Amino acid sequence: MSGVYVFLGPTLPREDAALELDATYLPPVSQGDVLRLCAEKPDAIGIIDGFFESVPSVWHKEILYAIHAGIPVFGASSMGALRAAELYPFGMIGVGAIFEAFRDGRLEDDDEVAVIHGPAELGYTALSEAMVNIRRTLSDAMADRILTAETALRVESIAKELPYRERGYGRMLRLGEDIGLPTAELAAFRRWLPQGRFDQKREDAKAMLRSMARRLGRRTSDETAPEARFHFERTVLWERALRDAAPLAM
Repeated sequence: MSGVYVFLGPTLPREDAALELDATYLPPVSQGDVLRLCAEKPDAIGIIDGFFESVPSVWHKEILYAIHAGIPVFGASSMGALRAAELYPFGMIGVGAIFEAFRDGRLEDDDEVAVIHGPAELGYTALSEAMVNIRRTLSDAMADRILTAETALRVESIAKELPYRERGYGRMLRLGEDIGLPTAELAAFRRWLPQGRFDQKREDAKAMLRSMARRLGRRTSDETAPEARFHFERTVLWERALRDAAPLAM
């Protein structure tokens, strides 16, 4: 599957991703990357992680361009889930619980998936905890009767009020103690956390890679790509972007 490309960063280590799908793994996606990649005529594109804030985010129109060109584009977990929730009516393929929550309107804020991470040379190691992971972990703690619903909801509120760069279980629990949440429950949660913590972003990423592998494994050499379900408008701005696009560094 040499023609398969996946944009990946802090959500999943590359060595773990490679166990699920034989692909070329690229750094988190930014604006223009999908457009440039289309010149390689890939068999499929997967988007998991993406840059934002200080780096322009991947443009919706470049994903539509890829889809219109007959290239399957998958999304999950992080930036991929956000874009898939916005573009699934046009043919982008979303995978996983996070994508479904955004698609159905149960989640709306981009900061739900945002994390701060280390540099490329350190493998984009996540340095904060994603809100979607915290929500799932607290839900599991309630199911295991570690936390009451009231305490879990208050801890969740503490996490949501923190800037995404500062989210982490240690910080949340210290703030919970400061406002007088039940000490015994918080202590039980601390003991449970090492084995109970759930990484929804990682699980969704693996599910997307497996979905890509299954779909591509079913394709035959003479199979045609599905027809795009929209008209692609080639604006002056778009034509300029095409002219200015430089080759993507692999």
